[in-house]
Amino acid sequence: MSRLHVENHLVSRIGWLRAAVLGANDGIVSTASLIVGVASAAAPTSQVLVAGIAGLVAGAMSMAAGEYVSVSSQSDTENADLAREREELRSQPEFEREELAQIYVKRGLEAGLARQVAEQLMTRDALAAHAHDELGISEMTTARPIQAALTSAATFSVGAAMPLLMVLVSPASMLVPAVSVASLLFLALLGAIGARAGGANILRATLRVTFWGAFAMALTAGIGALVGTAV
Repeated sequence: MSRLHVENHLVSRIGWLRAAVLGANDGIVSTASLIVGVASAAAPTSQVLVAGIAGLVAGAMSMAAGEYVSVSSQSDTENADLAREREELRSQPEFEREELAQIYVKRGLEAGLARQVAEQLMTRDALAAHAHDELGISEMTTARPIQAALTSAATFSVGAAMPLLMVLVSPASMLVPAVSVASLLFLALLGAIGARAGGANILRATLRVTFWGAFAMALTAGIGALVGTAV
């Protein structure tokens, strides 16, 4: 007897992985950029540290609120579609059965077989069948606002803590290069971990996140230096 072939798909990770990678990446880039910008303006280390901590708290709250509102909007849309579909199944079941069968016909099934499949699936759970095949809503991809908000806030805080740690351990004269180099290394590691977890190309993901992180820090360092000189 042959053993069943087990497949390990990664699509179930999309929701939390997107929020986690976005949160940690934003935490590193925004906090490191803020620290580099303030430090470039010749501010003392204590002020740089206060600015970094304020950036961590404000950023984590902003990420959580923004993610919750965004994903809640998606959830509201899904729930409205499901409510509409539930009513249509109640009021016109034959039409809905034929509609589902036509979806399967378009996917390549013969008309008779498509109607049999639609009949059996709707007998078991009509709403689930229409949600999955008509609306594209499934358990793996459904919106989870609270999970996304908490994940974003937590991972932002973890990401932001990395450049803050460098402020504590680096001498004042080396603060900007130390934070910049360490943050780019953190970003590269994050890109590799995210790509690995999502099954994507590791090198491409690492280069992409490192490039944009370096660009953001260079831009804020330049602005900080100009402001420091002018003031």
